[in-house]
Amino acid sequence: MLKITSKQLEVTTPIRERIESRFEKLSRHDVQMINPHVTITEEKPGFKIEASVGIPNGELFAQAKHENLYTAINAMGQKLEKQLNRITHKPEALRFTSLAPTNNIIEVDDEQNEYEEEDVI
Repeated sequence: MLKITSKQLEVTTPIRERIESRFEKLSRHDVQMINPHVTITEEKPGFKIEASVGIPNGELFAQAKHENLYTAINAMGQKLEKQLNRITHKPEALRFTSLAPTNNIIEVDDEQNEYEEEDVI
């Protein structure tokens, strides 16, 4: 259950729907979201929105500020999605495959080794 809180302004249905739609995009990654919480703060030049979401192997946190609340919500959603992409695709990253042990089998031609040994003696 998504929790949305704000002290300065009322969380209206359109605001809730926009935030929920951003979180639906995150659910495409098949990662369990634990206690997602969004906080909306009204500041002098605009709005600040913060989101924290627990996931099985860590936590996501994003913050965005903008004069337009809906733009701030979109920016926060994009930041969360970028973090989630990074986490879910980390095992596929090139830097991790280069560190993984290789199972390359080196074939040795026994006949060639026998001749090399005879030549050395």
